[in-house]
Amino acid sequence: MFPNASRFRDPKLTEKITRHIKRLAPSYTIKICHVCGTHEWTITHFGLRSLLPQNVDVIAGPGCPVCVIPAAEIDAAVKLALEGVTITCFGDVLRVPGSELSLMDAKARGGDVRVVYGVGNAVRMAKQETNREFVFFAIGFETTAPSTAVEILKKPPSNLSFLITHRLIPPAMELLLGIGDLQIDGFIAPGHVSTIIGTEPYRIFPEAYGMPTVIAGFEPLDVLFAVSMILQQLKEGKPKLENEYKRAVTAEGNVKAQKLMQQAFKTVAAEWRGLGRLPDSGLALREEYEKYDAKKRYDIRTEKARDLLPGCQCHLIMIGKIKPDQCSLFMKECAPESPKGPCMVSVEGTCRIWAKHSGRG
Repeated sequence: MFPNASRFRDPKLTEKITRHIKRLAPSYTIKICHVCGTHEWTITHFGLRSLLPQNVDVIAGPGCPVCVIPAAEIDAAVKLALEGVTITCFGDVLRVPGSELSLMDAKARGGDVRVVYGVGNAVRMAKQETNREFVFFAIGFETTAPSTAVEILKKPPSNLSFLITHRLIPPAMELLLGIGDLQIDGFIAPGHVSTIIGTEPYRIFPEAYGMPTVIAGFEPLDVLFAVSMILQQLKEGKPKLENEYKRAVTAEGNVKAQKLMQQAFKTVAAEWRGLGRLPDSGLALREEYEKYDAKKRYDIRTEKARDLLPGCQCHLIMIGKIKPDQCSLFMKECAPESPKGPCMVSVEGTCRIWAKHSGRG
């Protein structure tokens, strides 16, 4: 939390900004899309939807990095674990379903699957246990990709390789605008990602698509300010890019982190669970670092991957087309203790957030 962050939860200021939002709200329905699991947590945990006019709806986009990992990537990690390779991953990944098994299932069947807090932990394990082969399951958006890049550029131990599943947010936002029957009137862009990439990658949305776009922080008032800024743009009929999160996000972003990513990775088309193949939306190791690519090292081939179990509607929840409680499995066959889809697994998954914090607030 930033110094004096409590001022972003000030009740009097909250009351003032919600009154302002109600004055700005038009007579027709407005849908504002965010693309960040932390934003969804803030909105739901603090009941922000209940403070908005009924015709101002904030919907959740594909902002959970664990949720968008395609089943084929989970299948690859499971296959390696069951073949004797040690898989290191973040805790959120353990229960994400693959086509048939999760990494938790692989661990129960004797696979060596270890939870780490970062790629540095995987490097240390590989250095300490030179008789074992290790793979780091590298997930996340632009926020976590630089830390993976750092270790790759430092030339990690020869018994460590990487299953790269990093994805990029702006292409996913652009995908949403190409869905004909999905209404979006403005974007709340993710603060964490924006600290790395800066503001410029979002400029395409107001300039090419006429889409009001506001980068926002994660406190309740950050989100409410962003909503009011989007409504103001709509009222004036002048879509633009604005940065509400100026205390953390600059125009240029983290230039050093960007250079590290450019050195280690190239941009490629990538699969997103339930959403298909998106151009220029993923990262892959550059040729000079391919010896660290687990898929190439172990010649991994996965076939007939199944992203969604029967009845699961995570693909519709991840684009904001439906709310979690509109899925027939929600809190019935699919619950936090027995998840059927990725959105119920991760702490940043919309279904899990709704399950833990009631969701309707």
